[in-house]
Amino acid sequence: MTTAIVWFRRDLRLADHPALDAAASAHDRVLPLYIHAPDEEGAWAPGAASRWWQHHALEALDASLRRHRGGLQVLHGPSLDALRAAIEATGATTVYFHRLYEPLALRRDEAVRRALEDDGIEVNILNGSLWCEPWELATKQNEPYKVFTPFWRNLRPRIDDAHPLPVPSPLRLAALPRSVPVADLGLLPTLDWAKGFDEWTPGETGATEMLDLFADDAVGHYVEGRDLPARHGTSRLSPHLHWGEITPRQIAAGLRERLGRRRNGADIEPYLRQLGWREFAHHLLYHFPKTPTKNFNPRFDGFRWAKRDAHALRRWKQGLTGIPIVDAGMRELWATGWMHNRVRMLVASLLTKNLRQHWLLGEKWFWDTLVDADLANNAMGWQWVAGSGADAAPYFRIFNPVTQSEKFDPDGAYIRRWVPELAKAPGRLVHAPWEDEAFLKRSGYPAPLVDLKTTREAALTAYQSLRSCP
Repeated sequence: MTTAIVWFRRDLRLADHPALDAAASAHDRVLPLYIHAPDEEGAWAPGAASRWWQHHALEALDASLRRHRGGLQVLHGPSLDALRAAIEATGATTVYFHRLYEPLALRRDEAVRRALEDDGIEVNILNGSLWCEPWELATKQNEPYKVFTPFWRNLRPRIDDAHPLPVPSPLRLAALPRSVPVADLGLLPTLDWAKGFDEWTPGETGATEMLDLFADDAVGHYVEGRDLPARHGTSRLSPHLHWGEITPRQIAAGLRERLGRRRNGADIEPYLRQLGWREFAHHLLYHFPKTPTKNFNPRFDGFRWAKRDAHALRRWKQGLTGIPIVDAGMRELWATGWMHNRVRMLVASLLTKNLRQHWLLGEKWFWDTLVDADLANNAMGWQWVAGSGADAAPYFRIFNPVTQSEKFDPDGAYIRRWVPELAKAPGRLVHAPWEDEAFLKRSGYPAPLVDLKTTREAALTAYQSLRSCP
């Protein structure tokens, strides 16, 4: 009787799980193992909001495994020590796991692979989260892509042939003599600041329910609805994707199947393209591993960022900038662990351009407060807005939060929800309350932290220095 270990990390599901499928097909028993080793992730260990999600996702996976007469086995790291202990306890001969793409994880996993193979253990590392491995797509010059459109053109034909795997059946599970309860990992906050997170349902079932909701209510109006923060016009699947509770293959196949069954002619191509951006982010992170901390475009190494302004940064984090659409986004983030993508661009633009604070400061805050904090996507997003990234917005693109608010939240419903001081603001004042000093004073809402026009001009002047850089 042979036993294999499946090392779960950010693939907290049973369906479309190539590692679990391969292990269950080739071995009599499978040990589903999670190893808690945040120190191995360095500065990019999960932030507070992500740990909340991680706790509930692990519990959901454990519940799913218990329905197969087993359970998730949990050990503390270091990872190599824990794997060796599990191998000794079970007599496992093979270890399966899915590839992660963060630089520290890649180095750790390669060291684990070499050590276990030296021990005589077979190690199988598979792709469990992307349509294609980063090295499978290259330009005609055999170089990594740096521009999204040709990357997507190469990736798109491969999507239709990617079919998700079912849950392995039968699934015969092994167990350890001693396993740590998920509750003992200390992932939940000690202070009860996560009450607003209750709108989420972490886990594989929650991901499927969110996909159903998207197929029912939003995908048919995705092109126009995805930019309206007051509506659930996006899929809201990003945290489920990050924790591997659902895969891009499952989403694409699931939307086609659901919409076909309902005879809904909705065009899912615009949404698939957004999933392509996620794939592009991982392509960049793999080939350019310094992008979470270094400018992708080296010209920006000489950019004159403003001196770090602790007061301005604090007001930005607290949603007290006096710019309604920005404050609504920052308060939504704090309350729910998530922010609408259009608003993410607006709050990032204000920080990096109007305040001229380094994009690393925003990236770090998002890392700690987003339930979908993903190193590849977070780094790409912040560098895109700052203008320093691959295929980034041009440096002179500075979002005007007032005109953006008027366009995408025309009646102020999103602002009124998250900025209650402006709930009764008449007309345009919900977008620019400073235009009526008496109303602003009565509302108790702060005056703008900066003058949008003046700071835009200052940012453009600072960016002029880049033109002379090689």
